[in-house]
Amino acid sequence: MESRVVLGIESSCDETGAGLVRNGRLLGHSVASSMDEHARFGGVVPEIAARAHLHAFTPVVREALDRAGLRMADIGAVTVTTGPGLSGALQVGLAGAKTLAFSLGVPLYGVHHLAGHVAADTLEHGPLPDPCMVLIVSGGHTSLLLVRDLARDPITHLGDTIDDAAGECFDKVARVFGLPYPGGPAIDRAARDGDPRAVAFPRPLSGPRDSRHDFSFSGLKTSAARWAERYRLRGEELPLADGAASLQEAVADVLTRKAVAACREHGVDTLVVVGGVAANSRVRALAEERCLAAGITLRVPPPKLCTDNGAMIASVGDLLVRAGAEPAPLDVSIDPSAPLEYAALHPVARVAKAA
Repeated sequence: MESRVVLGIESSCDETGAGLVRNGRLLGHSVASSMDEHARFGGVVPEIAARAHLHAFTPVVREALDRAGLRMADIGAVTVTTGPGLSGALQVGLAGAKTLAFSLGVPLYGVHHLAGHVAADTLEHGPLPDPCMVLIVSGGHTSLLLVRDLARDPITHLGDTIDDAAGECFDKVARVFGLPYPGGPAIDRAARDGDPRAVAFPRPLSGPRDSRHDFSFSGLKTSAARWAERYRLRGEELPLADGAASLQEAVADVLTRKAVAACREHGVDTLVVVGGVAANSRVRALAEERCLAAGITLRVPPPKLCTDNGAMIASVGDLLVRAGAEPAPLDVSIDPSAPLEYAALHPVARVAKAA
């Protein structure tokens, strides 16, 4: 396929993102976050997020074009997140993407949000090796994936979280610790002055009889909450830095231990760590340490490409366009709970017939 400028639109949660990619190279991108509007509620409010996407959509697309030095007429394809995510937020992004694609007369591609996180790494480190192991860690997802050709092949799930995701654990424990939302960056900052060995928090699903590749962070969350409660019941000051460092160490330990073990088991020599929690300093450091010891090549995108953004969605679209993938049908819809099976995601809404 000819090289086209691909516009990517991301609106699955509280970031409105637009990115422009051509032939594997990021030309420009822009992100508007409504995080501050959600912070006082301690989490994302779907109605607020959808309204924020409405206001931010056009300015974000314009800013991405300006940064790339491009015009609207230069866009050769439009890619948009069609799932998973918040229903109203996804609808706003899809409606805007359909409008742009139709008005420009260019193909539209729907993609899976998590495939976007995987593809984000290609903008920094080039094409993904075939095969590679991918650890996705974010607020709503923690998964170990065996990835071959991202644009063409099915994605193999080796393990997923059975309850709370790693980022969700950080968010909930941060609230108990009295730290602001979002919890991941707050825990990371608080942990800088702490002792990661101060509190013996559990390492969930790490026993010999446990699932080798699945994750569980609900018990760790509860353990941290009870630890904090004991101090408060005694009227003592919470040793926040030690608690944050110990929690962060437990999460990083489980994530990296399982990821490296999966690489060894499947004979894969490249580990790619992506998603919002991949920006965590201890996760990055411990992954680097363990991959180096195991002779595994580690790839982690820069922090700005770990969190939700339009560049990662444009990157998937760029791969699909170059692979000659079929565009989405005109009646493509959203799937807020879509499983990750392929990078392309073209669900169609089915209207029930009246009896």
